[in-house]
Amino acid sequence: MKPTVLILCTGNSCRSHLAEGILHHAAGHLVNVQSAGSKPAGYVHPKAIQVMQEIGIDISAHRSKHMDEFLQTKIDTVITVCGNADQACPMFPGQVHRYHWGFDDPAHATGTDEDILKEFRRVRDEIKLVFEAYAAGLSFALR
Repeated sequence: MKPTVLILCTGNSCRSHLAEGILHHAAGHLVNVQSAGSKPAGYVHPKAIQVMQEIGIDISAHRSKHMDEFLQTKIDTVITVCGNADQACPMFPGQVHRYHWGFDDPAHATGTDEDILKEFRRVRDEIKLVFEAYAAGLSFALR
């Protein structure tokens, strides 16, 4: 059975779904990747879906989930992706590994539609860089 990596954020609408999609694409053959939030928004942000489609990753079937859905699941690694220090990043008890890689929340971007898309792309690209490096490390460690 593949180890489970749970990516947590507050709203589970943007950053955690970007990270879930990227990590699943890069290392889904090695780990079971899930995402959830402490206060789920109840939807996956349409611009998150759009900017992931731009890089060939489809997250349109994802849904916003509460972290409590995973309380009975054996979680090997928890990764939090909340960016701002004043945001309440959830803690998950009992995991073996825990990482915190904070990213700005593109859902708070303002300006024109193109300005907002630029912010989603910027955050997606930052997440892609970090999670592809993590996936490469997993590939090495799980050989």
